[in-house]
Amino acid sequence: MAERKGRIFIVTGIPGVGKTTVLDASLEAARASGSDEVLLVNYGTVMFEEAKSKGLVENRDQMRNLPSEVQREVQRLAAEKIAGMAKNKIVIVDTHMLIKTPEGFLPGIPIWVAEALCPNLFILVEAFPEEIAGRRSRDAARNRDLESVKDIDLHQQLCRSAAIACAEITGSTVKIIMNHDGKAEEAAAETVKLFKAFKR
Repeated sequence: MAERKGRIFIVTGIPGVGKTTVLDASLEAARASGSDEVLLVNYGTVMFEEAKSKGLVENRDQMRNLPSEVQREVQRLAAEKIAGMAKNKIVIVDTHMLIKTPEGFLPGIPIWVAEALCPNLFILVEAFPEEIAGRRSRDAARNRDLESVKDIDLHQQLCRSAAIACAEITGSTVKIIMNHDGKAEEAAAETVKLFKAFKR
């Protein structure tokens, strides 16, 4: 089993599930409760910074169209960078379990990333597929792929399987947090309880 470097929580969710909303509320509540220092790291942002510095992309939506082998290298570089941040603080890693590419689903947390991060817990933010489809259709700020409710459901099921596979490698646990329409604050409160459950 990989060695833990600190208290690391990986929070995932497919596009449109409201993961960022839940994370923002969770972070605010954790800091307000006087928790130890909490650092939120967006894995996609770290990957984007690495890819942009190499001249591979100009915006984040182009990331999913990179060849798989290039995405793997960018993932590795990002994992090493984030692993170095997890000293004497709570690190929340905002990422995706699976990334939809033209070649199929690419693991967002392949074995080398799982071992480098060795999190305490994988948190999967989920919602009903119909809710996710509705949120995507209302989000004009992002250039999101159109998917059927059936495809969204499959994506979430595959993410569960990927999380369990990562937990096997790292000895972590997996928790599903439901983020139903209008219930982001409840999802955030449940998430903060999980952060507090893991002491130094």
